[in-house]
Amino acid sequence: MKSRGLFVYLGAIPLDAPRVIAGKEFRSRLMVGTGRHRTMDEMVESIEASGAEIITVAIRRLNLDNPNEKSILDYFDWNKYTILPNTAACRTAEEAVFVAKLARELTGSNWVKLEVIPDATWLLPDPIGTFEAAKILIDDGFVVLPYIHADPVLAARLEEIGCATVMPLGSAIGSGQGILTLEEVKIIVEQSSVPVVVDAGLGVPSEASQALEIGAEAVLVNTAIAQAVDPAGMGEAFKLGVQAGRKAFLAGRIERKDEATASSPATGVVQTAAATRSG
Repeated sequence: MKSRGLFVYLGAIPLDAPRVIAGKEFRSRLMVGTGRHRTMDEMVESIEASGAEIITVAIRRLNLDNPNEKSILDYFDWNKYTILPNTAACRTAEEAVFVAKLARELTGSNWVKLEVIPDATWLLPDPIGTFEAAKILIDDGFVVLPYIHADPVLAARLEEIGCATVMPLGSAIGSGQGILTLEEVKIIVEQSSVPVVVDAGLGVPSEASQALEIGAEAVLVNTAIAQAVDPAGMGEAFKLGVQAGRKAFLAGRIERKDEATASSPATGVVQTAAATRSG
């Protein structure tokens, strides 16, 4: 499996190597968003509790008309975190390219989470617009992390043109339905040489764990943490879920079988008194 990632062994225990995106190393396999939080304090506390190192920020949420107003960017130490500007709310490739370039000017980062979403009801990504925008941005020196349908063919094409990751959706944004695209994500994981990040639709940490168990390199979570009763508690829970999933993947799950296999040997079974008398 190409995307299994590097790990080394100390005795029989696998030690996970850092996750690498565009040559940059990260220990956390949880990426988080900054939208839908009830307060800025909850946002900061939950992100700190999550242990995430990459934070995605919607550039269109920044108040560009009042640069003196405190923005999301002012709440974090960017020596500690890596900012991942996103093109949320962009409906066309042209809009996404414009916003990505604006983000680079504002943040100094050439990383971008590419989103091209023409429909405001279902919030599903436009595969053609995403591909077109990705080509333009890569040619302009961007590190592109595209949000896509769980489409193995599209994922392969985006990798071919130089995307740093592919980010297939688990289910609709903010739906909390979990990974409804599991079989497609498995194919993408199997075929990809770049990191696969499952993005959108995760509702609970067990679903994040499932993504890591099948070999995804990371997950991106926003609403499930931001809208939880206890966002900081949920952030920590997702941190642990991702860690458990990755450890399970490296440990290697047992083979699925159609029949039962006894966990105890059949030999040397203690006989009952009745069985002894009958003998």
